[in-house]
Amino acid sequence: MTATEGVPYSTPDQAAQFRAVILPHLDAAYNLARFLVRDPVAAEDIVQDAFLRAFRAFPGFQGQSPKAWLFAIVRNCFFDWVKDNRNSGAVTDESTDQTEETPESIVRRNEEVHMVRTMIENLPEPFRETIILRELEEMSYKEIAVLTQVPIGTVMSRLARAREMLSKLLLPRKMGASV
Repeated sequence: MTATEGVPYSTPDQAAQFRAVILPHLDAAYNLARFLVRDPVAAEDIVQDAFLRAFRAFPGFQGQSPKAWLFAIVRNCFFDWVKDNRNSGAVTDESTDQTEETPESIVRRNEEVHMVRTMIENLPEPFRETIILRELEEMSYKEIAVLTQVPIGTVMSRLARAREMLSKLLLPRKMGASV
C-alpha cells in the first residue's frame, strides 16, 4: 500500500490526466443527466456532483472505458438526487438552436424536438436510460450492461422494447401527418 492510496487528493499529473481523459465527456454526461432527471438545472447539479466525485476517485481509475466509468458516477448521482428530491419531477424545455430560415420551420422543428424529447422522457426509467445510452451516447451493449449492472440480454431486450414503445408513439403521428 502506497502513501497516497485512499487519499482523495490528486497530483498535478493526475489533474492533467483527468482533464484529458474525463473532461471530454462533460457534454455527454450532461446529456445523460438531462434525460434522466428531466430538468436542466438539476442535471447541471448532478453533473457537477458527478465530476467532483470522479475527480476524487480518479486516482483509482483503472483505465477502463472513461465514458462508461463517468456515466456510472452520473447515474449514481442521479439516484442520490432522486432520493433527496422525491417530489420534484417537473419537465422543462431547453431552448433549441434557431438556425432554420423561416419562422414556420423553426416552430415545426421545435415542436418535433419537444415531442420526441417528451416521448423519450415519458418512457419507463430502465427503457429511457437504455435508449439514451445506446442511441444518443452511442455506448456499446457491453458498456451499457456494465454501467447498469444487468446482463447484455437485458440491455438488448430493454432497447428493443424502448424502440417499440417509441415507434408506436411516433409512427401513428407521422402517418397521420402525411395522409
